[in-house]
Amino acid sequence: MDRITAIKKSLRAFVCGLVGFLPFIGIIPAIYALVCWAQIRFHYRNQWNPASAYLSCGAWLAVLGLAGSALILAVLAVQFMI
Repeated sequence: MDRITAIKKSLRAFVCGLVGFLPFIGIIPAIYALVCWAQIRFHYRNQWNPASAYLSCGAWLAVLGLAGSALILAVLAVQFMI
């Protein structure tokens, strides 16, 4: 993977992570952000990535969005079980 592709995918992961932070609406973009993060970490392992801060932030936002969606689903499931 060349540097330009790594930068573009890092920025794409950041934008998808931002959208993925929204509960339920952003589940698919959050998953895509995490896939981009894994691909860049695997293929571009020991090289300098100028957009690594965006990549990390996008991955964290995606994880938080997925966790928030899961938490909302769990609360709704418990509410309807009572």
